[in-house]
Amino acid sequence: MTKRNCLVTGASKGMGAVIAARLSAAGHHVALTARSADQLRSTAADLPGPTLAIPADVTASPDPVFAQVENEWGPVDVLVLNAGAAVAKPLTQLTDDEWQGQLDLNLTAPFRYMRRAIPAMVSQGWGRIVVIASIAAKRGEPNVSAYTASKHGVLGLVRSAASELARTGVTVNAVCPGYVDTPMTDTNVTLLAERSGRSEADIRRALERKHPIDRLITADEVADAVDLCVLSAAITGQGIVVDGGAVQS
Repeated sequence: MTKRNCLVTGASKGMGAVIAARLSAAGHHVALTARSADQLRSTAADLPGPTLAIPADVTASPDPVFAQVENEWGPVDVLVLNAGAAVAKPLTQLTDDEWQGQLDLNLTAPFRYMRRAIPAMVSQGWGRIVVIASIAAKRGEPNVSAYTASKHGVLGLVRSAASELARTGVTVNAVCPGYVDTPMTDTNVTLLAERSGRSEADIRRALERKHPIDRLITADEVADAVDLCVLSAAITGQGIVVDGGAVQS
């Protein structure tokens, strides 16, 4: 495959770091962005190919991030929008700020990054955009209403953008993982344990049971789906579920 310029958001750890490593191992140039500068640089230093570590808040303007990639390498060819987070609490306890924060991070930021990347991709007749969504983009779960709304929204954004760009050589897809064995899941397990009084082991086991394969999904399995989206010109407008068979969509 032609070597491409890639940008991965939320790339300092977890799924983002694994996806960045996969792209780098394939020979691509990989720019990584996240808020945690030290961890981001450490992750970038471990990659085998050319990298850029660009500390940034994904909810801010994407222009400085893209400008740095463009100045070093040229336009972004592959955009993987991995940055995201969940607020877990009953709907009636959500504040306006928490609601808006979930929309800003999980929906508006991907929209802005996509809007910034698309003109150059269309101009060159090739591009790949992959949003890391969630099975929450496909179904409702209790106590994550803001997260679920934002993920449903981003899947709609993906589908609409894919339809607009279908004849341009640019594909747009979402990968929708179940519960992935990452630091974000560890944090959520700890918070749920504190609120419920249950042990972390019990909560983790309950999450595993949500998947028919009876375990958490690995970050590498999510990266497998990203690879497919990058390689294929015929897969677009999809929400590819990676959850061990729980949501058959």
